Amino acid sequence: MTPLFEYPRKAAFGRMLPKGKIYEHGRPRAATRELFVRQVERIVWQYKLAPETINIRGTASVPEIEIFGIALKDGELKTEVLRCIDQAIAFPILFELEHDGRVKPVAAFKRPSEADPSKWVVSGYLAGDWVSAARPRKPLPLVVDLEALYGHMLADLMPYPGRPGENLQAQVERMELIRLRQGELERCEIRLRKEKQFNRKVAINAELRNLKKELEELTR
Repeated sequence: MTPLFEYPRKAAFGRMLPKGKIYEHGRPRAATRELFVRQVERIVWQYKLAPETINIRGTASVPEIEIFGIALKDGELKTEVLRCIDQAIAFPILFELEHDGRVKPVAAFKRPSEADPSKWVVSGYLAGDWVSAARPRKPLPLVVDLEALYGHMLADLMPYPGRPGENLQAQVERMELIRLRQGELERCEIRLRKEKQFNRKVAINAELRNLKKELEELTR
């Protein structure tokens, strides 16, 4: 079951984040603004994990980690909303979605662009399960810097464990490739069910075997 972290009181920020500020910096399309209106009740910048608040040194790629609480109107949230917030805030963010007494952690791996360090590259989103908001939280792990802490927080959201010697970026890229291949596998299975010609079924079955083999290698 998805773990939630207990954040130090000294790191509490507790500021309401107006949607207008996000629009100003994230510059969302009209359709994304409509999602904010329809799905988001409020956004609270809950914690700021930084060297001065939790006494762990930052790094060039992870100078701070922000914890945002997003209260939802109906329990649903499109990732376009999260991506807009990530584009508006120039630090890694862990989101805690809140609805009906439950919490769900969501985050994307966020890193400075190699081409332009002033810009951030945002991966696909990783999500935990919905859990009770009253559930006891676990303490932050003992780590040497915020980059290591960020790695621990994201690792808890990944569907498959890291490999020996695999860094965070490589692990996230493998998770995204797994998700891509799983989508291809599902589409391939649909094609197979609809196909009538025997020779085409044979070809699709061969494609399925290759995809299953690749997924087996990616997930172990």
